[in-house]
Amino acid sequence: MAINKTINKRTNSHGAMRNCIEYILREGKTEQHLVHIIGPYPYEKVNYDLVYQSFLAEKRLWGKDSGRMYFHNVISWHKDEKITPEQALEFGIEFAEKWFAGFQTVVSVHKDKDHIHCYIVTNSVSYENGKKLHNSRKDLERMKRLTNRMCRERGLSIAEKGKHFDGSQIENGEVTAWSKDKYNLFRNHAKDSYVADCAMAVLNVMEYCTSREQFIREMKNAGWSVNWTEKRKHITFQNQEGKKVRDSNLSKTFHLKISKGELEDEFIRNEQKENYGIHRYDTVDADLTRYYRQVEEAVAGTGGGPVECDCREGRIIESPDKRSRIDTEMYGTNRRVSRRDSESLIRKSEAARRASEVNRGKSETANRIVQNAEYQSVSAEKQRRSAEQERIAEQERARAARRKNKRHSEPEL
Repeated sequence: MAINKTINKRTNSHGAMRNCIEYILREGKTEQHLVHIIGPYPYEKVNYDLVYQSFLAEKRLWGKDSGRMYFHNVISWHKDEKITPEQALEFGIEFAEKWFAGFQTVVSVHKDKDHIHCYIVTNSVSYENGKKLHNSRKDLERMKRLTNRMCRERGLSIAEKGKHFDGSQIENGEVTAWSKDKYNLFRNHAKDSYVADCAMAVLNVMEYCTSREQFIREMKNAGWSVNWTEKRKHITFQNQEGKKVRDSNLSKTFHLKISKGELEDEFIRNEQKENYGIHRYDTVDADLTRYYRQVEEAVAGTGGGPVECDCREGRIIESPDKRSRIDTEMYGTNRRVSRRDSESLIRKSEAARRASEVNRGKSETANRIVQNAEYQSVSAEKQRRSAEQERIAEQERARAARRKNKRHSEPEL
């Protein structure tokens, strides 16, 4: 299972680039046969200072020695993955040649941890045409797909969202923080963490809320103000001490589904459950009332007196003394026949009760089917709206690009 992560910290200075190259080529973490240079490199020996000077020479050649200096990627494999350092180096070289084609890149494999990881540092200026490298959010998704495809070609496992390396499901609330320091903090000091406190408050409140307004109100009662607006992509929670937490932070750290869309879907499900519960209890009460009336009428038809009902078991209880008195007064010498008729009617009433329970079960199943259909319909509508918005945005970007190209192509007067 390969995880390909792009590091975006401090990439706009010479010192940051030099320190990054020095780290990935540091002795004790890697060896010379686990290092490879892609692109022009005029030196025979590979060390961090020469690689750094080579990167600078390319930038100055094209007059682009400013802005973002380099791109830094780390490809990590699970400790149980069957891969050697040499295979990891070959993997990193192939990825860099495909993704960073035309850009000077240094690839290095570290084996100083319990898992193998490959570092890739790429010059931001192309040695072929002097253009600068840019990666968008969509490019990062394409990068992930390329990494997964390369894993499949080599028979390696694929990272699946919501699952561990062995394929087991990550449980809700399980800590999966990207940062090692954050992970240890939550595992050892979860009770003292305001982030964990916010996660618990959200979990407790979202279980019963049926609208955004109710959710915001209940979170405020729990000590958290909620900034949920249409202009902002994420929800921000703030406690009374002024400490803030984003929904994306909670989702990544505790594997929770609490984005705007997911919370709204939960509100719809809660409302459907609430409406279904009211209808269900009304149906049950009506069925029980009808059942007991049928039993009383059946027993009264044989001259029987009042009966006692045990609602917990759904049974009709009649004491031996009452049964004996009814038989003696109403039937005299025909006591056995009377008792048999009465028992027959009670059996029929029991059959009627069981039939009522079966019908109620069918009704509950039908309600669940309707509930699932409504939920799927709402989800499909949201997906359709999202796709439509994306299509409109793409058309607008295309029109803007055409206008820009037209302005550049117009001859100067």
